Amino acid sequence: MSTSAPEARVVRARIVTVSTRASAGVYDDTAGPAVEAVLVEAGITVLGTTVVPDGREGVSRAIIDACRDADVVITNGGTGMHPKDTTPEATRDVIDREVPGLAEAIRATSLAITPMAMLSRGIAGIRDRTLVVNVPGSPKGARESVEVVVGVLGHAVDQLAAGDH
Repeated sequence: MSTSAPEARVVRARIVTVSTRASAGVYDDTAGPAVEAVLVEAGITVLGTTVVPDGREGVSRAIIDACRDADVVITNGGTGMHPKDTTPEATRDVIDREVPGLAEAIRATSLAITPMAMLSRGIAGIRDRTLVVNVPGSPKGARESVEVVVGVLGHAVDQLAAGDH
């Protein structure tokens, strides 16, 4: 009988950047690479980044597509109060269950940095066996938000794969 520890699960992530201007090439996506850097530093495999314009239907489709082969999908952008900021609604349209503690932790930690964090409407939830987390669209806010949750992503993915508690 082997007494070795179980092999660590490889966590696969996809990033969805929600930005009308970045998707049109007006400027480069800088938040997606900021998210990717945090994930890679934590040992998470990033399968790619998709950049889509603001808009509920398009964001929902991008999340669905990203969930096909990823354990975790991080969206950045579209979480504020601007009329075109509909990423939380697009996320709710495609998830099965919410995981409010992740969004609460992001906002609570971010409030120590800026009072503007209380205006974020980002959510987190589960689509089938994929965790979806919304973070802000600024590179700094996106990076800081992912840093808040990156430490629990492996355990969350294990739980979604019906791992032991």
